[in-house]
Amino acid sequence: MTGSSTVRTPEESSRPKQTRFRVLLADDHRAMLERVKAVLEPEFEVVGAVNNGQALVRAAEELSPDVAVVDISMPVLSGVEAVRQIMKSGSTARVIFLTVHEDPDIVPMCLDAGAHGFVVKSRLASDLIPAIQFALTNCRFVSPTVPWESRSP
Repeated sequence: MTGSSTVRTPEESSRPKQTRFRVLLADDHRAMLERVKAVLEPEFEVVGAVNNGQALVRAAEELSPDVAVVDISMPVLSGVEAVRQIMKSGSTARVIFLTVHEDPDIVPMCLDAGAHGFVVKSRLASDLIPAIQFALTNCRFVSPTVPWESRSP
């Protein structure tokens, strides 16, 4: 059927729309912010994008996102330090670090700062959405290419 439109019954029209989780992005490269936004927007509402750690702290306070996707290496304030400040302020946002760093020794530092996930940028398309889904259920996710094993007791 060409040019068809969706017809809704009155029951369907009166149902509240299911709320999408709100995501804040932080990366100092505009092209990466656009790429991440394109990957996430079909499933999540991207509420903001910032390019440094200090702006991330302010935006997290102002926007109260459900999730923050954060680069580690950013100007003004590192992603790790920004996340520490956000968590210290009482934010309930789930944090996923999205980084080029594949060193397994960095993972504990990120998780200790308050993150629920660690995704390497080379696996953005395959790992970011699952990492966010894990975080929203209070579980941790680390990209499988990072040779890291949980050291929890």
